[in-house]
Amino acid sequence: MRASVIQIAVNEDESVEARRRRVAALVREQAGADLVVLPELWTTGAFAYEEFGREAEPLEGPTYEAMAKAASDAGVWLHAGSIPERDPDGPLYNTSLVFSPSGDLTAAYRKIHRFGFDKGEAVLMGAGAELVTVRLPETTLGLSTCYDLRFPELYRGLVDAGAETLVVSAGWPERRRSHWTLLAQARAVENQSFLLACATAGTHAGVPQAGHSIVVDPWGEVLAQAGAGEEVLTVEFDPGKVGATREQFPALKDRMLGLQPPRRP
Repeated sequence: MRASVIQIAVNEDESVEARRRRVAALVREQAGADLVVLPELWTTGAFAYEEFGREAEPLEGPTYEAMAKAASDAGVWLHAGSIPERDPDGPLYNTSLVFSPSGDLTAAYRKIHRFGFDKGEAVLMGAGAELVTVRLPETTLGLSTCYDLRFPELYRGLVDAGAETLVVSAGWPERRRSHWTLLAQARAVENQSFLLACATAGTHAGVPQAGHSIVVDPWGEVLAQAGAGEEVLTVEFDPGKVGATREQFPALKDRMLGLQPPRRP
């Protein structure tokens, strides 16, 4: 399976519309890949809180239309990163979109864990409530977004739902880049899954971004990692390694907690 992880530079001197056109062109250039992954809130920047309301769009808004067309043109499965979604009957959401090679929307994931500690995203956006997986011909994706990476129970739930390849779309700050790499490897190892983590580059709202998008195998080995700037990280991997790893080292079968109610004394 071939995946292209597109680490987008989000800078304030580029308009949202110009970036949308540029990213669509980058997706089209990935024709021949099986899966393309974009980062979190690449239209606005994950820390550009003041832009969330101004740039929020309905689920089937301009980013949806541009990414659906790009996925279809390239003939790829596209995890289009996330957008600030405006629900007409509720709050804003940080929502990821996944398109099939025909350009059809196959999944939308509203970020469950909002970052900000009672400010920023945590108060400006609503929390999602559902785990989301997507079945591809080669593997089943489990979707997550940025701050979700710090909550291992989410990934256990995705694995229980059949996920074999975990996808993290993120806008992660440079000052905590060491956590980014550490947690990506930990989530892959503990869930015996491939993990594709796509981050933004550049600086937005005065916050330098970590970049360093990363692909990790079920043993925690780093298959590829980007640098700090905008980059397309392309990697080939065998999804069959997940089943082989889980059979060779069946740690998931030894889980004791979270599988059934505790016995009464």
